[in-house]
Amino acid sequence: MEHAPRKRFGQHFLHDPGIIGRIVGAIDPQPGQTLLEIGPGMGAITRPVLTRCRQLHVVELDRDLIPRLQTEYADAGELVVHAADALKFDFGAVPVPAGRKLRVIGNLPYNISTPLIFHLLKWADGIQDMHFLLQKEVVDRLTARPGTSEYGRLGIMVQYRCRAESLFHVGPGAFRPPPRVDSAVVRLVPWEALPCPARDEALFAALVHQGFTRRRKTLRNALQGLAEPAAMTAADIDPARRPETLSVEEFVRLANEVAASRT
Repeated sequence: MEHAPRKRFGQHFLHDPGIIGRIVGAIDPQPGQTLLEIGPGMGAITRPVLTRCRQLHVVELDRDLIPRLQTEYADAGELVVHAADALKFDFGAVPVPAGRKLRVIGNLPYNISTPLIFHLLKWADGIQDMHFLLQKEVVDRLTARPGTSEYGRLGIMVQYRCRAESLFHVGPGAFRPPPRVDSAVVRLVPWEALPCPARDEALFAALVHQGFTRRRKTLRNALQGLAEPAAMTAADIDPARRPETLSVEEFVRLANEVAASRT
């Protein structure tokens, strides 16, 4: 039985067999791994993943879809359905065998993708990897390099925690209904050890946030009240540069210099 996509849930159901196969191939689920799918919808990715790993957790907000999920895939393996809002879900509560980490996948609704990724970063230490089908614009921001128009707070905060890789493009015709934008698949792999850890992560996040609310100003002006020009110079960063030109490592270096000056 067909389920009409609901605009309030941002639903665009994937139906292209070729794209589904490429996504499952990129995920490469294996028996014994703990996988969780966000927003399984009509189960386009659910069945092939469950068939390969034999157990799958799913988080679904649309209660009309849950009975279908609970009955239709019983032959493929053990499907554990969590009727919940992914933005409020405790990913740390999913049982994972000792020595292993959670793998997260999903065709994420465009209207919640950014806050959901920030929510997931809270559990980065317990996550092996994440594979998401997202609006291409969001993937471009997640993987952006300094000095580009796509580079901003989202990319910096994600790249601080994860290696971010754009895998492939997905056109609107792969969905029902077709969205008005292109999509892409991204792989996020949390670092085992942070390449450049911040002494005060709240301060680091505040510098990035303020810097990108004033991205066209010089650092001297953009970070007034948070970082003095002397701290920038001590961190080997020119106060005349703009926030959008700083790498993740440079933002961390500046945050660490500011933190040291406060002790």
